Amino acid sequence: MVTLTESLPRSLAASQVSFRDLFEQHASQVWRALRYLGVPEADLPDACQEVFLVVHRRLGDFEGRSSLETWLYGIAVRVAASFRRRAHVRREVVQSIPDDGRDADQDEAVQRGQDRARLLVALAGLEDGAREAFVLFEIEERPMTEVAQILGLPLRTAYARLHQARDAVRKAWTDAEASSGRGRRR
Repeated sequence: MVTLTESLPRSLAASQVSFRDLFEQHASQVWRALRYLGVPEADLPDACQEVFLVVHRRLGDFEGRSSLETWLYGIAVRVAASFRRRAHVRREVVQSIPDDGRDADQDEAVQRGQDRARLLVALAGLEDGAREAFVLFEIEERPMTEVAQILGLPLRTAYARLHQARDAVRKAWTDAEASSGRGRRR
C-alpha cells in the first residue's frame, strides 16, 4: 500500500494511489474536518460520501499542482459549504456530540464532550472563511501555505482570517466558561 505522505512526484501520486487506499487513509480525517467545518451531525455520513464521490470521479483528472491531501481538503471545504447552506434551509439542530472512541473515566468523557460542544458552538459563530482557516490550521494541523492554497487565498489573507477566527473562538470560549461558572474562582 502506498501512503500519501511518501514523497512521490505529484504527477505520479494520483496514478499510484488507489481510491481504496485514499479512502482508508483519510476518511476519518475528512469526517472530522467536515464536522468542524460546520456540517450538521445528521449530514456527516452523506457529506463524507459526497467528498469521496468527487474524489473517485476526479482522481484521474488530478493534475498534481498540489498534494493529494491538499486537493482532498479543498474538496471537503467546498462540500462542507454546500451542506451548511442546505442545513440553514432545513433548520436542523445537532442533538448530541458523538464519542470519539477514547477510553477515559466518566468525568473526563463528560468534560471532553462539553468542550467539543463549546468548540462547535464557537465555530458555528464564525464567518465561513474564518472557520475554514481555523479548522484547517488549528484542528487539521495543515501548514498555512497549504491552507491558503486550499482556500484559494493569498497567504496574508489566510493569516488574517486565522487571526480573526482565533480571536472570536477565544472570546466565545471565555464567554461560555464565564456563563457556566467554570471560569470563576471560588
